[in-house]
Amino acid sequence: MEAFTKLNGLVAPVDRVNVDTDAIIPKQFLKRIERTGFGQFLFYEWRFDEQGEVITTFPLNQPRYQGASVLISRANFGCGSSREHAPWAIMDYGFRVVIAPSFADIFYNNCFKNGILPIKLSEEQVEELFQRTEAHEGYQLSVDLENKLLSDDQGLQIQFDLDEHRRQFLLQGLDDIGLTLQHADAIDAYEQEHHNRLFA
Repeated sequence: MEAFTKLNGLVAPVDRVNVDTDAIIPKQFLKRIERTGFGQFLFYEWRFDEQGEVITTFPLNQPRYQGASVLISRANFGCGSSREHAPWAIMDYGFRVVIAPSFADIFYNNCFKNGILPIKLSEEQVEELFQRTEAHEGYQLSVDLENKLLSDDQGLQIQFDLDEHRRQFLLQGLDDIGLTLQHADAIDAYEQEHHNRLFA
C-alpha cells in the first residue's frame, strides 16, 4: 500500500448527507474479483441517467472538478452495507482524502486499510470548505498527515484529530497484512521452534 504523508489536491464536493455504499458503488458492479477498475462506476447512478447519459449537474461530471483527489461530503458518509468495494471505488477514481463531519464505522475503518485518509471535521468547518470550493474554481487543499493539518493558499488552517495507530498505518503504507509482516522474523522463529518441539 502506498504511504500517505502529504497531499496537495483539487477538491470536489458531493453535497449530500447519508451517502451510502450502494450510492458509492452500486450493487450491479460488485461482480469484479479484483480491487481495481471500480472507479469508473463511482456514484454511477448519480453520474448517469437510466439511458447511460451523463448528468452534467453532478459535480464529478463537471470539468472544474476533473482530477480531484480530495472529496468533501456531509454527515454519515459511507453508511449502509459494509462492502469494501466502496473505498476501492473511491481510491480507484483518484481520491486519497475524504472529508465529512462523520462516517459510518465500517467504511471509516476500511478507508485506512485501503490507503484513504478519512478526516472528520465539524459541520461548520465542512460548510466552510464547501463555500470555498464553490467560490474558487480549482480550489485545492494541502493535507499534511504528519502534522494533522489542512490548509489552503488563502490562509485557512484546520487541525484535525486522528487515532495515532491509524495515522501510523497510513504514514508507513501498512495494511493489516503489512503490519503482520513487520514481525516476519519473530513468526518464523516461533514456527521453527514449534516444529522442533513436534519432531524432536
